[in-house]
Amino acid sequence: MGTLSSFGQNLYEGRVSFDFVGRRKVFYAISAAIVIVAALAFIFRGFNYGVEFKGGVEFTAQVQTNDTATVDKLTNAVEDAGVPDAADPTVQTSGNDSLRIQTRALTQDEATTVTEALTDAGAEEVSQNLIGPTYGKQVATKALTGLIVFLVIVVLFIWAYFREWRMSVAGVVALAHDLVITAGVYSLSGFEVTPATVTGLLTILGYSLYDTVVVFDKVRENTRGILKSTTKTYSEQANLALNQTLVRSINTSITALLPVAALLFAGVAILGSGPLKDLALALFVGMLAGTYSSIFLATPLASQLKEREPAIRAQTARVLARRAKEAETPVPATAAAAPHRPVASSAAAKRAQPSRKPRSQRGRGGS
Repeated sequence: MGTLSSFGQNLYEGRVSFDFVGRRKVFYAISAAIVIVAALAFIFRGFNYGVEFKGGVEFTAQVQTNDTATVDKLTNAVEDAGVPDAADPTVQTSGNDSLRIQTRALTQDEATTVTEALTDAGAEEVSQNLIGPTYGKQVATKALTGLIVFLVIVVLFIWAYFREWRMSVAGVVALAHDLVITAGVYSLSGFEVTPATVTGLLTILGYSLYDTVVVFDKVRENTRGILKSTTKTYSEQANLALNQTLVRSINTSITALLPVAALLFAGVAILGSGPLKDLALALFVGMLAGTYSSIFLATPLASQLKEREPAIRAQTARVLARRAKEAETPVPATAAAAPHRPVASSAAAKRAQPSRKPRSQRGRGGS
């Protein structure tokens, strides 16, 4: 802990510094590559929408064991039930003693036929949940509306708090970055997209924004009165703010990710399916992406936009010109060779000199 504390103190005071802003093109390239892969994934691969979005019937069957043999037996029972829309069911384990079987939309009679087929195949108790496709459209519409309202509020909040539209743009870009990456992971992993997934996506937006605003606040503190400075540029002060908040961002992210990782493990390894797994995956991926974007994307982008202001460009030119002048100024050889000696004050110099008596008084002292 002592080493970590001293490292954080060195970052805060600037003795140790990582050039996040100066190497922003590298981080832009990394983010662009990840976003492109994620976008291609959900464009060409698509999403595994849950029954809540595409409509259909979800059967929950209680069994003694949900091993491979039981899954195959119940799957064959549904396929042989004589219901065309249930010929290609999706079967997932849920816990240790239940299975979830999803089919396309069925009538009540067809759902009853499937239920009887599952019971004859060994299921002890079967419940069914009929969901129409209009429900999924309503969920998707409300989620999109909530996302748009959230983004508008984010832009207005950052602009009103920091009085800087460039930070609003950078914050929205970071949020879009996190959403696309999370959606791409869902597409690649094949996890179901359920209302719990939508809840997780909206939650990570708030988390990502929180981390970004903390860094922006430190940037504003460091760059206050920057136009009068002749020693540091805006980008350098913004980079210092990132280093000063780096340890805090990492500690906060680790503290938040540990319980979410436990939820994800429980949802995947223990429960097997259900809203817990869908929510935990969105939170886990979104928090990782949010931490990355707040450090490597949002602040470097806001700094780059700020550098385009004429006043900031002029201030940067003054700082660089002064540094170039100082680098070209030669140091006198005598001044460099002569050791530095403190100059005593006039009063001290007088006290240091030996007192001399007048010649007229020297003879008197001997008589």
